[in-house]
Amino acid sequence: ILPLPATTIQWVYNILEKKKEVERLLYEDPDAAQGFMLHPDLKWDQKQASELYCLAICHNRDLRSVRDLRQEHLPLLENIKTKSCQCIQDKYGVTQDKLRIYLHYQPSYYHLHVHFTHVDLFGAGQNVGKAILLEDVINNLAIDPDYYLKSTLSYTLGSEMDLYKAMQAHL
Repeated sequence: ILPLPATTIQWVYNILEKKKEVERLLYEDPDAAQGFMLHPDLKWDQKQASELYCLAICHNRDLRSVRDLRQEHLPLLENIKTKSCQCIQDKYGVTQDKLRIYLHYQPSYYHLHVHFTHVDLFGAGQNVGKAILLEDVINNLAIDPDYYLKSTLSYTLGSEMDLYKAMQAHL
């Protein structure tokens, strides 16, 4: 993932720097280590709670994917979970037990973000081989501080993903 150009995630930095999507910001914790921004995903029109889809994007630019997470990041993950769930409940009336909270591996872009979707919403990004539940990530890191450094993770890779294209270029 290091050879992927930084420009592929400039749009994320624009959001974090409040150059874009400011009007869509639902919540922000500005802390550099444990902070994040919560936005409704562009795929969701914000009309039907049963179609809820939000993204929490962490402020820490050193975290690219679940592979970068260590036990020291547990406060960040707990913060994202707790504050995002509260915001979603306050704004949309959807309680935590009605949310599917997960990270993608491999992600579609390499800046750590967490997906919040209503349990009634089904999509390919929630399938085995793509999604890892946030609760599992938290539990795994609590058991082993370097779990995602050492663990073998199986995943599916779509032909539209930059990583797939980069791998194909080397074949």
